[in-house]
This record gives sequence, structure tokens and C-alpha cells, in this order.
Amino acid sequence: MSDGEIIGLGYVGVRTAALDDWRGFATGLLGLQAQPLASGLLGFRMDDAAQRLMLRAADDDGVDQYGWEVRDAEALQSLAARIERDGHEVIAMSPALRAERQVRDGAWTIDPAGNRLEFFHGQARADTPFAPGRPILGFRTGSLGMGHAVLNVGDIDRLLPYYRNLLGFRLSDYTLRPFKAYFFHTGPRHHSLALIENDRPGLHHLMIELSGFDDVGQAYDLAQLEPGRVAATLGRHSNDHMTSFYIRTPSRFLIEYGWGGRDIDPNSWQACELQHGPSLWGHDRDWLSDELKHEARRMRLAAAAAGERAPLRVSPGA
Repeated sequence: MSDGEIIGLGYVGVRTAALDDWRGFATGLLGLQAQPLASGLLGFRMDDAAQRLMLRAADDDGVDQYGWEVRDAEALQSLAARIERDGHEVIAMSPALRAERQVRDGAWTIDPAGNRLEFFHGQARADTPFAPGRPILGFRTGSLGMGHAVLNVGDIDRLLPYYRNLLGFRLSDYTLRPFKAYFFHTGPRHHSLALIENDRPGLHHLMIELSGFDDVGQAYDLAQLEPGRVAATLGRHSNDHMTSFYIRTPSRFLIEYGWGGRDIDPNSWQACELQHGPSLWGHDRDWLSDELKHEARRMRLAAAAAGERAPLRVSPGA
């Protein structure tokens, strides 16, 4: 079992055939700050980190890498050695790659589903304050990382030993209906990683958490001006208590745009099955089949009938 080397999700790299669309989407709707990078890459900031989201022009769309921050050099060495002992190749970042990622040191490997995972420490800080692309209070990041990533996988059971036993992600909870999904934490954020079982490989969604509730509502208004942009209506999750909606990106994967996620105590947390599904209310998902939409709605109504409620995490100015 891991000693807890991984802190959280530090960055994500995306390839896209719609780079110009991404610039306007990321700044005007999400509120990120565009940051031109070397080698023709386009970066986006969401806090004092030099970059959180990196995009490169390509002929197709997909995720190139998921960057997981580790505690320090010792944690990186320990994690890399354990992965190699399990029979997986680990490649140290070259000086050029470290400069591109703007990290002190790192290494990368490929998970059993074909996703490139990068582990790093010493992420560079920007020398200017974060300037959002539209008026927002900012994002909830810091030691929690940039948010969470949810991956589509064909067989969750095949990946559970890799992520839990080898990498050290700890199970937060899981749901088997209306779809099968497992949620994992690395620290106080309820989950930094989740796996959803379906036949569509790649990134399902990336969650970014706002510091202000009104920032989410105003983005919801903006997103509804564009047909097909909203992929799931405003709603509240039953496990991390996030109030959010889902946006379809120019690369077709989704962004969950939310506020009010809960913190947990990783040392005392007890995982359980979600009996009322992933959402207390809302979150009508347009990607589900009609049958699964009906099942999800039935579960939400059952939660309401049972009086299921969750506390709000409210911070000053939120």
C-alpha cells in the first residue's frame, strides 16, 4: 500500500483540433487565464501555478497526460520504484520536458488502460497574480490540486488494483446504479480521481471548483446561450456535495463547473456504496440512454422522498 506520495491533480495536457475555440471557451466561460507557452503550446492558469491546463494543436482530440503532484523528491523516487517493481516502465522526464511542464522533476508511465500518468514535484509559480478571463472570485485549488479527473474505462475491476494498491489512491465511495463509478481521494478533497465504466475510452470530465457560488450560476447562464454546451443540468452530488453543472468542451469531453465541495479526513474516512446514486437532485445527463436517465431520475426522487440532505460548505465571500 502507498505511503501517500500523491498530493493531487496538478495539471492536464490536452491535444485538440479546435485550439482557437478553446481560447475563447476557457477564458470567456470558464474564467481561466490564457498563458502562451513555448513549443506552440497554449496554457491556462487558474491560480498562482504557472500552468494548470495545457493545449497543443493536433488533428484529433484527446488527453495527452494527467499530471499528479507528489510530496517531494523522495516521494517521487519511492513511487517510481514501486511502479517499476510491479513490472511497469517508468521514464524520467528529460530536462526539456521538465521545462515544458514547468516542474523541478518528474517521471511518467502508462496505466493499464493506456492513459499517460505523469508524477512531479516542484511546480513553478507564476511571477504575476492570477487574472481571470471573466470576473470571478477564483478557484479552490492549493494543496487540493486543480480539481478532479474522471476517466472512462472498459473494466473498472481490472484497474482497481493498479490505482488502489500500486499508486495508493484511497477509495472514497462507489455507485453501481445508474452506472458503475468508483471515487478516490489522495487528501482532503473528497475525490481527485474517479473511474466510470463504459465503452467510451478517455476523459469523461475534469472538475474545477469555484470559490464563489454566484460564479457558477453566472457561468450557467452563459453556457445556456450556446446550444449543446450544457451536458448536465445544475444539480448537487450526493457524495462530495458539489453543486455544479457540466459543460461540453471544444474537445467533446466535459468540464464539471462547481462550488461547495466537501472536505474529508483521509485518516478516518470510511468508504461506502452510494444508495441513492451520484446526485441528490438535478444533473440531468444528456449522455445517458433514455433507460438510464429514467433510472437516475427515479433514484433522485427516492432520495427526496427519504429526506436525504447534505450540509453546505460555505466560505466567506462565497
